[in-house]
Amino acid sequence: MLVALYNRTFDVQDLPVLLRIINKLREQKLQLVFYKDFYERLMAHTHIETEPRFFTGKKDLPPHTDMLFSLGGDGTLLDTVCFVGNSNIPLIGINLGRLGFLAAIPEEEVDDAILSLVRGSYTLEKRTLLHLDSSVPLFDGSPFALNEFTIHRNDTSSMIKIHTYLNGEFLNTYWADGLIVATPTGSTGYSLSCGGPVVFPQTSSFVITPVSPHNLNTRSIVVPDDNVISFEVEGRTEQFLCTLDARTETIKSSVQIAVKRESFTVSLVRPDEHNFLKTIRQKLYWGIDKRN
Repeated sequence: MLVALYNRTFDVQDLPVLLRIINKLREQKLQLVFYKDFYERLMAHTHIETEPRFFTGKKDLPPHTDMLFSLGGDGTLLDTVCFVGNSNIPLIGINLGRLGFLAAIPEEEVDDAILSLVRGSYTLEKRTLLHLDSSVPLFDGSPFALNEFTIHRNDTSSMIKIHTYLNGEFLNTYWADGLIVATPTGSTGYSLSCGGPVVFPQTSSFVITPVSPHNLNTRSIVVPDDNVISFEVEGRTEQFLCTLDARTETIKSSVQIAVKRESFTVSLVRPDEHNFLKTIRQKLYWGIDKRN
C-alpha cells in the first residue's frame, strides 16, 4: 500500500504528532511518498531512517498511490484536491488546524484511524466538485473546486452587481460584495459564515449565497446541481476577484464565466466511527451549553 503525505504549513509544535503518524504508517509496513517541500522542512528538525520518495504536484504524484494523507487543516486538504484531480486517489484529513470539517480526524484518534485503514474498516465518501468554464484560461489547468466558487469585489472597490442565470434563465441581480456558489461539502465553509444553510454531502445541489448583500431580503438559495450557473458582473472597476477554494484569479468584467457540476468526484476517507452528523455536532457545538 502506497501512502502519500502532504503538509503545507509546517509548525515545529506539530513535530511530535507528525513523527507519530509517520512511524505508525511505517510500523504497518506501508510505503510512503512525501511532498518534497514538507519532507525538507521536516528534516531540518529531525531525522528519519528511510529512503524517501517525493512528489511536488499532480504531475509526479504516483498514479498507483492508494491514499493521500492531508496533515493540517481544511485548507491543506483543499490543496490536495488539485493533486488528485480525476485520479480517484482517496483523501484522508488529519486535523492539525482549528475547525476541521474536512480534516475531521483529531490528533488523539490518529493511531486508531491508521489501524482502521489497514483493516479496511472505512467508507469512501464521493464528494461533488464544481467546474468553472471561462472564456479565458484560468487556474492553471485545474478549474475545479471541492468547497466553493466565488466572485468578489477588489479590496478597495465598491459594491458590485452580479447578474446571475440558471441554464440561461435570469435568476437575480445581486448587489453585494460578492457571490458564493458552494457544493454540499462547501456549505459548512464560507457560505455558512455568510448565512447559508448546512447541506448534507449526499445532496445533489449547489448553494448560492450573497456576500454582504445591499438588499437585506436577499438570502441563500439551494438549486439542483444539474444547472449551469452563469454570471455577468458590473462595477465601478473593470477587475474583480474570482476564486476556487483558496485559489484566486483577477478577471475583467469582459470574461465570460459559468459554473457547473464537475464530471468526476473526489473520495474522502471516513473511518467507520466517524459520520457527518457527529462532525457537525462537534464542530458547531450543537446541544452543548457553553455558559458554564
